[in-house]
Amino acid sequence: MTDSKPIKVLIVDDHPVVRDGLKNMLLAFDDLELIGEAENGQTALSFCRENAPDVILMDIIMPVMDGVLATRAILKECPQVRIIVLTSFTKEDLVQKTLDAGAIGYLLKNTPIDALAEAIRAAYAGQPTLAPEATKALIHTKTTTKPGRDLSERELEVLCLIVEGLSNREIAGRLQISPATARHHVSACIQKLGAANRTQAASIALQHELVCDSD
Repeated sequence: MTDSKPIKVLIVDDHPVVRDGLKNMLLAFDDLELIGEAENGQTALSFCRENAPDVILMDIIMPVMDGVLATRAILKECPQVRIIVLTSFTKEDLVQKTLDAGAIGYLLKNTPIDALAEAIRAAYAGQPTLAPEATKALIHTKTTTKPGRDLSERELEVLCLIVEGLSNREIAGRLQISPATARHHVSACIQKLGAANRTQAASIALQHELVCDSD
């Protein structure tokens, strides 16, 4: 690195052996500095409130507060922190949940130390790093996930009214929102469902049972 200031790293894992191994790994790199360790997400959150890590190596399965909840909570209070999930699990839902929570990387615990060090540097620079297994899990999730999983509660309400055949103005009146807001929600529904128009969006909604019957 050209920056003389080392990257400050926090290790979060409930297994002391894992933490010790990561600590020894960090000692091999002059540009990486361990500033703390935590045995669960709650301890990590408390640490971040008092200190300022640049990058966190975060386990997922932990007592008290798991890695997904911790990632979301830490980034809410300390948005400048970069979090790399470091785990043994590649379950599709875990990969998706941690990335949705804001993690910038997802690596396995058998990642070689040089590759892990590069991932820390990349995260510090704002660049994501995903293990090949995590990438495959994401691709599989995209191809098998039920449409509409990312629709908000309001968008689902709008989608129900689209299925009923209401116009944008009628939707606005029903939900007591402005026509512009209704139009925005309708467009979001169409886009998130991958539909070409509102008719196709209604068809997808009925096919996948995203809305209740309108009778």
